[in-house]
Amino acid sequence: MGTNISCLVIRIIFCALFWPHIQASQYYTPQTSLNSFLYNYALRNIVLRPRTGQLYNVSLPANFSGIEISIIRLRTHSLWQKGLNLSTFQIPPRTLPWPFTNRVDFLYQNLGNWSTFYYNVPNYTFVAPVIGLVAYDANTSSMERGLIELNLTRDDPIIVRFQNMLLDSDGRMKCVRFGTNGTLEFTELTLGSSCVARGHGHFSVVVPRQNEEKREFKFKWWIVGIVIGGVVGLILVILIGVLVYKFIKWKKVWKMEKHSGESEALGAIWIGNSKMPTASGIRTQPSFEDSYVP
Repeated sequence: MGTNISCLVIRIIFCALFWPHIQASQYYTPQTSLNSFLYNYALRNIVLRPRTGQLYNVSLPANFSGIEISIIRLRTHSLWQKGLNLSTFQIPPRTLPWPFTNRVDFLYQNLGNWSTFYYNVPNYTFVAPVIGLVAYDANTSSMERGLIELNLTRDDPIIVRFQNMLLDSDGRMKCVRFGTNGTLEFTELTLGSSCVARGHGHFSVVVPRQNEEKREFKFKWWIVGIVIGGVVGLILVILIGVLVYKFIKWKKVWKMEKHSGESEALGAIWIGNSKMPTASGIRTQPSFEDSYVP
């Protein structure tokens, strides 16, 4: 009996210790793993007690060459009053972390030539590197629970600026946001080479692939052709129906006139399409009423 109770207690302790990791593994992605690694690495390679409001650039190992990261810690009241203004990201004032915390760590990332390794947009091609700004709870050391969201209490959005990017004139470029939960969100470019969003995460600029554009173009014209063909076909059916109706009506009237003409006292003959009256010879010969001669 005592042995069974001990085993039950051990199982409960085991589940309590490893359940958070089991839950976290359900949402595990290569992107979240990269975020956790970069955040941990940045914290280990800056000063022990970073000053709030100061941006720290962090050099990564050689095997991550091409990725740039920076970290800045803000007090929540400073974020609320001033927001955050970096060269590539601008968070408006009146922004709060959710869940609430007294300090927020913002991790900036520029994935450079690693963008296509960690992120992919089906049927689109990147024309700018993937850059990210991710918020963490600075009061906890748990990476699975440290990731937080931002609550924008006003209508002012987060602005993401892409520098040194060539713009096209046909409007094919789209902003794409990779949410922290793995979702994709497309928006239009604004203010030249900037994007706007209502949340943090990773961002880039993409254009449709050529084959996909041609396929969309053909599909659109195929739909237009079907619509035009349907309208023309409907008009032809209506015209044919009207002509058939008029022909049947005319033929019915023609038969009625022909039948009525044949039943008259005076005869009638048809010469071509014309009806001509006819009469038989006179039966009674004319004579004088008074045939007496004195």
